[in-house]
Amino acid sequence: MMQIGELAAELGLNPKTIRYYEEIGLLPSPQRSASSYRLYDNADRERLRFILKARAVGLTLTEIGEILSLRDRGQQPCEHVVGLLDKKVAAVDEQVRALKEFRKELADLREEAADHMQEEACICGIIERHEITFHEKPIHRLPAAHRQRRSF
Repeated sequence: MMQIGELAAELGLNPKTIRYYEEIGLLPSPQRSASSYRLYDNADRERLRFILKARAVGLTLTEIGEILSLRDRGQQPCEHVVGLLDKKVAAVDEQVRALKEFRKELADLREEAADHMQEEACICGIIERHEITFHEKPIHRLPAAHRQRRSF
C-alpha cells in the first residue's frame, strides 16, 4: 500500500490529478489509513498506468471511462477500443486533408504575393486580392494544438 504522494511521484502525476480521477469515477475510492490518508494498492497503480497510456494515444477521459466501465462489468472492452481507434484514425485523416488544403491555400497566396506587394490597398494587397479556393471550413479548422494564440 502507498499514499497518494508516493503513487503520484512514481507515475509522474500531480496528486490533484489522482483525486480528480477518483472524483469522476475513473479510479475507485481508495482505502483509508487510520489517520484518513488515502492508500493505494497495485490494482490502483495499474489502473492509473492504463489511464495514462490511454490518454497518451488520444483517448478522452470520457472514452477511458467507458472502457473502464466495460471492464468493471466483466466485459472485454477491446472491441469497443477498436471502434474508438477507428474514429480517431478517421479524425486524423480529416485533419491531414484539411491541413493539406490549408497548406495549398497558403502556398497559392505566397505565389500571388509577388504580384500584389506594391499595389495600393486598404491594408495589404496580398491578402485583399487573394481568391480563396476552398470554402468548406473556416481557417480556424486547424487542430487546437497547432493554432497559435494571438492577442489583438
